[in-house]
Amino acid sequence: MNYFKKHGEALLYVLPAALMITVFFVSSVIYTFYISFTDWDGLTRSHWVGLSNYMEVFSDVTYITSLKNTFMWVALSLVLPVGLGLLLSILLQQMKGQRFFKNLFYMPYAMSLTVVGVIWIFLFSPSGINYLLTHIGLESWAKDWLRTPYYNTFAMLVASIWQGAGTNMLLFLVGLGSLPKDPFEAAAIDGANRFQMFWKITLPLLNPVTIVVMGLALVNSFKTFDIIWVMTQGGPYRSSETLAVTMYRESFMLFHFGQGAAISILLTVLSIVASWFYLKKTIVEE
Repeated sequence: MNYFKKHGEALLYVLPAALMITVFFVSSVIYTFYISFTDWDGLTRSHWVGLSNYMEVFSDVTYITSLKNTFMWVALSLVLPVGLGLLLSILLQQMKGQRFFKNLFYMPYAMSLTVVGVIWIFLFSPSGINYLLTHIGLESWAKDWLRTPYYNTFAMLVASIWQGAGTNMLLFLVGLGSLPKDPFEAAAIDGANRFQMFWKITLPLLNPVTIVVMGLALVNSFKTFDIIWVMTQGGPYRSSETLAVTMYRESFMLFHFGQGAAISILLTVLSIVASWFYLKKTIVEE
């Protein structure tokens, strides 16, 4: 009772937003969960099918492929963009003209993923990277990057890393700039080299920033859609689809709303579980 007396006015200001979240978010989640147990096509009357949609997700080859691709995107997104961002931040920390290079590497993040996808479609076309490879004597390396399974996933990952590494770099640069100097001075007196300082001092002190960067990468990797849809639309033959792309195709192109809703629920559960394990692990380590 004392809490409501003390914060009653503040709660009244929060109440409209809380009601909107309840109506538009919570109700949507509940309705999506209901649809996942039906065969609704958006027009005709829906029929209850139980767990059939979920069973199909784990038995159909197309869905299994998109599930594997999703896990691959998650794993590589936790390693490559984060690692590259850390490397760039360390290199730029001691470099002259840091402001110019920070803006240069951050610029791709200011672009929408649609624009990034269009740029890299051109770069992976015959007149782009393949043209360069041919003229430097590496014709055998030239590929049909966006129409060949596995190679197209590599191409899209390159585009995604190019777009996101700059943000990670800035976050790590802020972290590096806030590190205390005393541990490094003491280590230098003890004869530690740069690698030892980085491994024993810099990385542990950067742990809070690393947790944030990897947490953001984890959440974003599960919902990867734009870059894939723009560059390959999940092709060829749906071989490069992730769960987010498959959910969109099933729901809004094939009008299998029940299966699309089941994939949506699965994707949400995977994101929550992965985030929970990640946060639990980092909290225990702290």
